[in-house]
Amino acid sequence: MSNLKTRDITQLALIAALYVAVTIAPGISAFSYGQIQFRVSEILMLLPFFNHKYSWSLIVGCFISNLFSAQLGMYDIVLGTLATAIACYIITKIPARNSLLWTVPVVCAVVNGIIVGAELHFVLKLPFWLNFVTVGFGELVVVAIGAVIFYFLMRNKSFSKLIG
Repeated sequence: MSNLKTRDITQLALIAALYVAVTIAPGISAFSYGQIQFRVSEILMLLPFFNHKYSWSLIVGCFISNLFSAQLGMYDIVLGTLATAIACYIITKIPARNSLLWTVPVVCAVVNGIIVGAELHFVLKLPFWLNFVTVGFGELVVVAIGAVIFYFLMRNKSFSKLIG
């Protein structure tokens, strides 16, 4: 992280800002929090698969987005951000080959299903297994759609160079 250039810092800040903007955007934010989540910004969770530096953008973006979590407040700020950090860490351990791109949605779904599912269970007293399934399913769908998009985008040399 110490060898980042101004361009890298700018990219990281833009990705974090994009994550926040898409999470809290009117019309989308209703699906970004709670038991049934389709947080569209989670598509960006594919970025650390291609370049580990983007993990920082997603962790910061998630932290800032969770400041807007009305129901879960501090719990979501800490635990939701922790879920993103753990998912990013696991994703960076997956070898970056197109055939393994499809493991990213599964990692995101399981990590968020467990952590956010437990958070909803303990804070709002909602059934854990139902939370695990609803949060995990939403995450799986969003990140799988993102995997399809990234699969095709990475075929473009300019986009691939920009991300890498």
